Amino acid sequence: MDSLSRTLEKLEKDNKKKGSVKQVPLDGCVPFSHQVAGHKCGINNTGVLQHPDGTILKQLQPPPRGPREMHFYTQVYAKDCTDTRLMDLQQHLPKFYGTWAPRETPNELYLKLEDVTKRFLRPCIMDVKIGKRSYDPFASQEKRKEQISKYPLMEEIGFLLLGMRVYQIDSDSYITHDQFYGRSLGKDTIKNGLTRFFHNGQDLQRHAVSLIISKIRSILRWFESQTQLHFYASSLLLVYEGSPRTVNGWKHKRAEIGREHQQGEPQSNCNKPREALSVQGSLTHSHPYCHERNANGMCVGSVEVEHEEIGMGDKKQFGQEAVEVKMIDFAHVFPSNSPDEGYMFGLRNLLSTLEQILKD
Repeated sequence: MDSLSRTLEKLEKDNKKKGSVKQVPLDGCVPFSHQVAGHKCGINNTGVLQHPDGTILKQLQPPPRGPREMHFYTQVYAKDCTDTRLMDLQQHLPKFYGTWAPRETPNELYLKLEDVTKRFLRPCIMDVKIGKRSYDPFASQEKRKEQISKYPLMEEIGFLLLGMRVYQIDSDSYITHDQFYGRSLGKDTIKNGLTRFFHNGQDLQRHAVSLIISKIRSILRWFESQTQLHFYASSLLLVYEGSPRTVNGWKHKRAEIGREHQQGEPQSNCNKPREALSVQGSLTHSHPYCHERNANGMCVGSVEVEHEEIGMGDKKQFGQEAVEVKMIDFAHVFPSNSPDEGYMFGLRNLLSTLEQILKD
């Protein structure tokens, strides 16, 4: 067992001993305000964090999932990588900036990743699990039965809505739906669930549907060209701009969220946004906005991401820049020598459903 695996096992045991102690974000990091799926901040869980430099932090899972996901990112983003298939895959993933650890607990490792929502004023976000199976080939029979009963539609249509948040123009607020909403959708109602993601309370955002279809097709072409990796329990993160404003030269600040609703309930304070702070913490990889570090390792001369101009003109609003589609969650990626038919099955059915939304 390597040192990383031993460290992660120790952390898992320590967390169990803490019982119901609420985890407190460290070094200026705050809960990521745009998380729509997965374990969110709360009892015994930090959730996805926002680093002061604008990146996001995903805590490594216990072995073998955590080391497997880190291996995937380091393999794809290796500086000496010469595999053209892996290099082509980079465009479909969040950028990877190595690992990060709090100064107080240096053995607590996080993956440091690009925040793909940061350039949007009012990001509408959906997490879609892709594939015919939500368990990997090494899962126990008990795990397989659990996953099949939890996500019965996966084998039939190859995708599942895990969560979404959609900006509503009239109320200047977000409506959110979690995985229980997604699991309540059947084969006959899954299109309605997807349609809800693209509706701002006034109109269906057809341009966003069309642009997202184009990006998903690009991901499908990558899968059709490769036979070396199989992906299980992985997701697509879909993002489009919910703001109706198209004024050029607007300064980019993280969306100041108004009232939040999750099936009629106010959203937890865990997801309140936080403006960027000065860089703190122990970095094991240079962060993307740092041009120079001082003797103490602190970043100086960095770009303040909240002052970047994004130019929300018509070209931005209706061009490719108005949407984003990224693959996420790689704790169950395995080497292979055959096409990933399960993942492609899910992508094709998702594309077919989105195309039907445009036709209606």
